[in-house]
Amino acid sequence: MHTVVERELELRLVLSPERTIPVPARLTYRTDDPYAVHITFHVNTDIPVNWTFARELLVEGVFRPCGHGDVRVWPTKIEGRSVVLMALSSPDGDALLEAPAAAVSAWLERTLRVVPPGAESEQLGIDEGLAELLAPAPRGHDDLWLSDPWPSDESKDGE
Repeated sequence: MHTVVERELELRLVLSPERTIPVPARLTYRTDDPYAVHITFHVNTDIPVNWTFARELLVEGVFRPCGHGDVRVWPTKIEGRSVVLMALSSPDGDALLEAPAAAVSAWLERTLRVVPPGAESEQLGIDEGLAELLAPAPRGHDDLWLSDPWPSDESKDGE
């Protein structure tokens, strides 16, 4: 069973230093994808815009500038308010979004209680899967593995 931690909030799309517009958004964290956070932006289109990036990036970005390339995150104050800025770049364009730092931090704290940092791999069952793959085969299976799955034309009766 997987746990989902969600939070609806209003972000601000920064158009210029003097102008922003509200963008309703949903932050989602799923224990079946424990390294990632998902942000869905509900813009004026029939299809919402989805972004996925490392949870660690957002956690660090609440405290100090981080990231490069497609996603950059950093804290700042705007008109006395603590906010987290997210710069997103894609082939379709760039966006600078402002999120309330307290709301993002509270949501991140909930995700960190569900899956603490360093415990993500336990959610994926990677260790169990590798152990199963690397376990010795039961006796008798080696003969099956070593046999020719496509008998040659010279064999008798398909042997």
